[in-house]
Amino acid sequence: MRAPRPDGAEGRGTLLRLIRGFRRDLLTALPERLYRAWMAEFRSPLIHSFFCNDPVLVRLILQERPQDFPKSSRMREGLAPLLGEGVFISNGATWARQRRIIDPAFEGGRVRHAYPAILDAARAAVARLPAGEVDIEPHAAHAAADVIFRSLFSLPVEHAIAAEVFTAFRQHQEAQPLVNLAGLIPLPRWLPRPHSRRTRETAGRIRGLIARLVAARVEAIAAGSAPDDLATKIMTTPDPETGACFSRAEMIDQVAVLFLAGHETSASVLAWALWLLAAHPDWQEKVAAEGARLKGDFACVADLRASRAVFREALRLYPAVAMFAREASRPETFRGRRVPKGAHLTISPWHLHRHQRLWDRPDEFDPARWDTPEGKASARAAYLPFSAGPRGCPGAALAMVEGVVMLAAIAGAHRLEITARAPRPVARLTIRAADGIWLRLSPR
Repeated sequence: MRAPRPDGAEGRGTLLRLIRGFRRDLLTALPERLYRAWMAEFRSPLIHSFFCNDPVLVRLILQERPQDFPKSSRMREGLAPLLGEGVFISNGATWARQRRIIDPAFEGGRVRHAYPAILDAARAAVARLPAGEVDIEPHAAHAAADVIFRSLFSLPVEHAIAAEVFTAFRQHQEAQPLVNLAGLIPLPRWLPRPHSRRTRETAGRIRGLIARLVAARVEAIAAGSAPDDLATKIMTTPDPETGACFSRAEMIDQVAVLFLAGHETSASVLAWALWLLAAHPDWQEKVAAEGARLKGDFACVADLRASRAVFREALRLYPAVAMFAREASRPETFRGRRVPKGAHLTISPWHLHRHQRLWDRPDEFDPARWDTPEGKASARAAYLPFSAGPRGCPGAALAMVEGVVMLAAIAGAHRLEITARAPRPVARLTIRAADGIWLRLSPR
């Protein structure tokens, strides 16, 4: 059974089609041939872009010479109102300093330390799910937000400020496209980029609420009463080179990034994974059986093998971030073509993970592929749900544990069935469904 994906456009993509796609449905606007092509070039008076599917190019850009391919300013334009100078969109020395402070929070035993928060959030999600036909996307978003608030601030999402952030963030998602259209136009850097009034208002509201959480934590740290969670760890970790910690303003940027990365991406993949389980009852029963093995001891996660395989396959078919945008900082030559300085470079996990030359049956859901030599070889060449190289997601291990635990807990408590409403994927920052992901739930 083919996992849902829309057909791409036939023929050569036009600039107008791509611009419309950025705001509506990029997956149908991009050419179908990208599922087989190693590279594609798009050129217009406004933008010169290269779509890179060749694993050699992907490795060059993300791992071998990442300093020569910084984050694209065009992607930054769409996210700056919410994220400020956060680590997700910063570059150069600013980014390097931010990672030196943030990375220790996710090293060593921090995932083990966060496990009780993940398990509590999973059990709360199970209790909230109703019987009957439901759109699972809002429930997945609620569950993912609960995990990030419990892990970051030791607060359940039902806490008043956390609930306000969650609500405002959903409104911001509705107002904000994948990439701000103004980012496609080469305007001078000093000229302010236009954003909709709704985008500015929701971003400002979220940042104001985060500022209240940060201020409360600063006071708790000063009083010696702060819990040992991610926020405390990040706020008290000095830069090993300068000895300085994040300022309050900088911490607001980083919390906004962590909420975006830890909520939006996890919610998207979890919702698709649950639909895939509903569409494949044999795998659902394997995952449901593992739900009984969930215990308070982190060691139990190692036994959730079917749940892990399913979540990895969901990440392949519906990756956490649809596309990464980079820029060439100097002239390059890719596959015999001249790449000018400033060219826009797109690496698309969505296309890489379904590439017809890199995967066997790329559009089919098959968690067993991860135990085959072919599947392992494909993964080494073309599997990057959390990016790769120095800009890889620092919270990848936490996200994997969250997804596996959520799947086992939900499938262990609820029987999942698909409905007549087949989901249609669309690309925003993550892969969402155009009209929701509808399932029929019944208690086991």
